[in-house]
Amino acid sequence: MAVARKIAYNIVFNSLLKVVTTVALSLLSIRLITGYLGKEGFGDYTTTLAFFAFFSAIADLGISAVTVREISREGADERHILSRVVSLRLISSVGLFLLAPVVLFFFSYPLSVKLGIWITVGAVIFSSFSLFLNGIFQKNIAMDKIALIEFFGKLFQVGAVFVVVSLNLGFLAIISTLLISLVFNASLAFIMSRRYAKFSFIIDVEYWKKFLHQSLPLGASALITFFYFKLDAILLSILQGSGAVGIYGVAYKIIENLTFFPAMLAGLILPLLAKSVFTDKKKFRDIADTTFRVFFIIIVPIIVGGIFLSADIVNIVSGAGFEESGIVLELLLLSLGFIFFGHYFNMMLIVANLQKKLMKMLIFVAIFNISLNFVLIPRYSFFGAAIASVFTEMLVVILTSFLVYKFLDYKPSFLKISRVLMAGFLMGLFLFSFPDIPFLVGGFGSLGIYAVGLWLTRSVTSQEITELFSKKSPAFVTRDETL
Repeated sequence: MAVARKIAYNIVFNSLLKVVTTVALSLLSIRLITGYLGKEGFGDYTTTLAFFAFFSAIADLGISAVTVREISREGADERHILSRVVSLRLISSVGLFLLAPVVLFFFSYPLSVKLGIWITVGAVIFSSFSLFLNGIFQKNIAMDKIALIEFFGKLFQVGAVFVVVSLNLGFLAIISTLLISLVFNASLAFIMSRRYAKFSFIIDVEYWKKFLHQSLPLGASALITFFYFKLDAILLSILQGSGAVGIYGVAYKIIENLTFFPAMLAGLILPLLAKSVFTDKKKFRDIADTTFRVFFIIIVPIIVGGIFLSADIVNIVSGAGFEESGIVLELLLLSLGFIFFGHYFNMMLIVANLQKKLMKMLIFVAIFNISLNFVLIPRYSFFGAAIASVFTEMLVVILTSFLVYKFLDYKPSFLKISRVLMAGFLMGLFLFSFPDIPFLVGGFGSLGIYAVGLWLTRSVTSQEITELFSKKSPAFVTRDETL
């Protein structure tokens, strides 16, 4: 299968399956959990997941992204790299599990919350292994396998949540569903990965030193990213209590389930950029420009539709008692737009081995975010956390785009972006004109109008994408074209 066709297939397949996973399973899981635990209990649940993200960031050590980059290089000894990296990954996550109780000692959470956090740290071991295996699928442009694994894992978890709720097994049993689903995911990913790569578990301290020299700056960046992306929930739990975290957590979980789009695209495109960034500048620019436009095409309907339908979305996801989450969701949707392009510029910095520059920038952003949260949360509670998120993600895009321009001499092309925005305007006009339209009619109707708008304006064509990734055809983008 040609590279262009594989990429197009992966994008379409992943998007469709992820939508099913997100809409039909992830949101169903949230509905079950919010109905069972209530506002305060869901706040505790959200707090434990924030710590899961914290410990996951520590365990990563930058290994995931650097592994994909290294095995994608021409002539890379894949088995040699994977066998040593997987051992490093598992040792780091197991060590973290043993260290976690020491960290939790300094927090004054109830015992049930501390035990729940420790359970999620155990889940990090299996999550880390799955992320390692994802690098193999990314390298082979087989992201559809990741989507399938996530789908079956989420289906397994929702089934487990349903059993817990039906039998009234309590808060810790709800948390444990995360652990058992990640064990399932890791096992399935390992089985499916054997088709693409074979590896063993090899301890090689000298190799680890060299590898960590490259990955630790990126790992530090991931940890710093946590501080501005997840710390708000922890600060809310400390400064405002579980109820505020519950309101914020509903909106945040919806956004979190949408961030797969930029992460998925970055995972697909990163190997291609890694091959061309130092060898074919024109190819690099063309791939980056098309990715920039695709990011716009995806994020515009999410923001427009989400803002107009936010109240309905929250009601469907969480039911009564979480009405204030609708306004929080509108604010976080703006943040999501910046998250998309933060992923975009971060991806280019990674493939160009500029992770140290990225880390320094993210340290500044983390300080900015923490300071802003300490100012806004005491005054505006969950609204303050959402506002801080918007300004933080905006700052990330500004600074990363500057680094890309300075060190890669690259500015994204805005070719046809005005056409995408026009299609988004038509979508918004439809939703504004019919404010009382049923949710499903408004959602699918507005998406249909957006799709027609893209088609009429020829915002992107299959021929353009095919030519871009074809090894024989010239790339389609001419950077001096006008809008």
